Amino acid sequence: MIYVDADACPVKAETEQLANRHQCNMILVSNGGIRPSANPLVELVIVDAGPDEADKYIAMQVQPGDIVITSDIPLAAKVLAAGAVALRPNGDIFTASNIGMQLATRDLLADRRAADVFMQEGGKHRGKSFSARDRSQFRNALELLLRQASSGRG
Repeated sequence: MIYVDADACPVKAETEQLANRHQCNMILVSNGGIRPSANPLVELVIVDAGPDEADKYIAMQVQPGDIVITSDIPLAAKVLAAGAVALRPNGDIFTASNIGMQLATRDLLADRRAADVFMQEGGKHRGKSFSARDRSQFRNALELLLRQASSGRG
């Protein structure tokens, strides 16, 4: 099963293409505003509006061996704890060896933003833009994960 934290996910179409190729079920989890797919392998789950509702749903449903597409670091930590795989839209795989540092960095930056009035007024931090290379790396990483899962190594 592939779960997609879908509200701001830039690789929904790529995920559906690969899920279709591997005949793998896929669930898009969103607060709304996403068009349902006609693909019978793709289910759309609309959760209540509110912070982290999609993340909570995914964390409660995910099973060992599932794949979750997300940029959310706390959700990725829960996914890993459940025995599933967490993959960023840029193709980076969250692992047991890198999740702790990512959580610590996230918390440090949140504390820094909270303490700096100029960072608060400037809106959300804008990272680098999502590139064609990111999209390609994502496709390659998801393809590898799906092949591993189908061969029993995932």
